[in-house]
Amino acid sequence: MSAVPPSRFDELRAEALACTACRLADGRTHVVFGDGNPQADVVFVGEAPGQREDELGLPFVGPSGKLLDRLLGEIGLQRSDVYIGNVVKCRPPKNRDPRPDEIEACKGYLREQLRLIDPKVVVTLGNFSSKLLLNTETGITRLRGTAYQWWGRYLIPTFHPAAALRGSAQVLADMQFDFGLVAAAVAGNLRADIDEAET
Repeated sequence: MSAVPPSRFDELRAEALACTACRLADGRTHVVFGDGNPQADVVFVGEAPGQREDELGLPFVGPSGKLLDRLLGEIGLQRSDVYIGNVVKCRPPKNRDPRPDEIEACKGYLREQLRLIDPKVVVTLGNFSSKLLLNTETGITRLRGTAYQWWGRYLIPTFHPAAALRGSAQVLADMQFDFGLVAAAVAGNLRADIDEAET
């Protein structure tokens, strides 16, 4: 983890808040740039803001956010210890998946957030962000449960909290296992036979 020059991070936020590079700008209430500690060891990446996030300008609020907070607490972290963002910063209409041109227009913000924060661990939440960052068509059910070497850090895919809220107890148990990998990665206690995924 490196110290982030606050001015550059603030500049990036200001650029994102004024962004009109894709059609999502037309329907948004707020840009959801991200939230948390810009010097965090762990960055969580979701897909896109939902309706409530768009209303408040914050990522992972509501029931999914509460479950995320609970899972963080189980590994001794709280929201203020981590950084939470999304692949795209504006809500797609009716919560549809972001389109390729929308991702292309927005991906520079996430790339720069990760460069500035320089976390030890990136955690992708759900199928969409996991496939995108790992550059794979493999689904989250097969990707999760493993820490991948990714651009000089670990990337750990797990289910989106919403999947645990509407799914079985096994989904929550799988997420708890994955969060255990996060804790081990931060502590430097992961085993050496992790997968390589430099994409």
